[in-house]
Amino acid sequence: MSSNDTIYIGTSNKEETLTLKLANRHGLITGATGTGKTVSLQILAEGFSAAGVPVFCADIKGDLSGLAEAGVSKDFLEKRAADIGFSDRYTYEAFPAVFWDLFGEQGHPIRTTVSEVGPLLLARLLELNDTQEGVLNVLFELADDEGLLLLDFKDLRSMLAHVSDRAAELSKLYGNVSKASVGAIQRRLLVLERQGGDNLFGEPALDIRDFIRTAPDGRGMVNILAADKLMSSPRLYAVFLLWMLSELFEELPEIGDPEKPKLVFFFDEAHLLFDDAPKALIEKVEQVVRLVRSKGVGVYFVTQNPLDVPETVLSQLGNRIQHALRAFTPRDQRAVRAAAETFRPNPDLDTERVITELGVGEALVSTLEGKGIPSIVQRTLIRPPSSRLGPITDAERRTMIQSSPVFGHYERTKDRVSAYEMLAQRAEEKLRQEERQRQEEERYAEKRGEPRRTRSGFQLPDFGRDDRPRRDSMRQRSTRRSNRDSVLEAGLKSAARSLGSSLGRALVRGLLGSIKRGS
Repeated sequence: MSSNDTIYIGTSNKEETLTLKLANRHGLITGATGTGKTVSLQILAEGFSAAGVPVFCADIKGDLSGLAEAGVSKDFLEKRAADIGFSDRYTYEAFPAVFWDLFGEQGHPIRTTVSEVGPLLLARLLELNDTQEGVLNVLFELADDEGLLLLDFKDLRSMLAHVSDRAAELSKLYGNVSKASVGAIQRRLLVLERQGGDNLFGEPALDIRDFIRTAPDGRGMVNILAADKLMSSPRLYAVFLLWMLSELFEELPEIGDPEKPKLVFFFDEAHLLFDDAPKALIEKVEQVVRLVRSKGVGVYFVTQNPLDVPETVLSQLGNRIQHALRAFTPRDQRAVRAAAETFRPNPDLDTERVITELGVGEALVSTLEGKGIPSIVQRTLIRPPSSRLGPITDAERRTMIQSSPVFGHYERTKDRVSAYEMLAQRAEEKLRQEERQRQEEERYAEKRGEPRRTRSGFQLPDFGRDDRPRRDSMRQRSTRRSNRDSVLEAGLKSAARSLGSSLGRALVRGLLGSIKRGS
């Protein structure tokens, strides 16, 4: 399965292994549906866990939950082990696992805050155009300047209403802010809420360090995200996983090239990340993938077709497992050719032809060795997994969740004072001030008893010539009171601006626009 410094993948004309010291140079698992990609992901997760490396993976079909239970002897598994000379080392065992679920149904709830997601990823999630994304950036800038915390869905909604109310004022400060764009964003929020996207935002937010745990026996914890329901909203799935990757980059310290990764992150259905993504986002993803290696994090993309991954990202993926591809269409043929050309050639192997001939559980394997040089590509029989093939039962899942080291923490939600409450408090205070002014005008009108209509519709006395001194005296008192109120109001506004500015300066956003927790 794994030695002190390698993970056993399978056997070609020799044993094919993945060197742990080079595992943070990232990787790619590709192949058509039903060719064995999930099993390849499963055996790599087993190998990393056995080596003490925590793993995160999204479970699209439910099969990866089997990592938490020991496998059962089956003839075809035993035969594969014998064919590759693995029988003397092959055992069935369970691996320590923690289950997560955005919807809190099949694992611990997993959330983040609106501020931590940031405007770039939120715009991608809401499928906004450039103009609408600009308004969203103004919203975040205003929230930062005025010290308004954006934590959950209601904070975002109330902040949008606030921006709409102040559109004319904000246009002078930040550029054009149209109410039509705000309305479009509000409609997109409604669509996202119906898809369950509101579950993403709230507290307690995920502490990324909870992914980087080891079991008491030293094996790395396997974090499994239940993604079968999440996949019904592909854009939400892609943004959610990309946010987690960016969090790893922002939160973890630089460690260079460790002897083994600090965490390995498997991104299944990777094409969803890049489909219709704007160039600016792809550039940011490429930058994060390139730089996160120095944080000790290995990223492995899993997808059907190597053309699903942009070349700028593909060039960063040194460890490769290529299952069979079908060449039925011109695009399929281009994919086969592209996959073959990315491997280090093997003079004894027609790589392009072999890719279309591979059977289930076979793959072309090339991993980094020596000084980071890719090994010559080899046709390889992938080893059988030690954990269960297929999903665990609901009862087994409940037992695992309740015995988890984080059970009880994320299940209890909390609702801090944030933008929604602060804006509601401002509106309430404004109403109170208006009510006090109205009552004062009523008392004044009642006391004088002579009609003169004010702005609020009440009758005030019309002073005669004999009452002019009294009227002048009252005007002076009113002016002094107004001046005092103006000075107080100006002081409060100045303090609020000062607080907002200091908070705005303290807020630091990362590569993908998400707010850094330390700020």
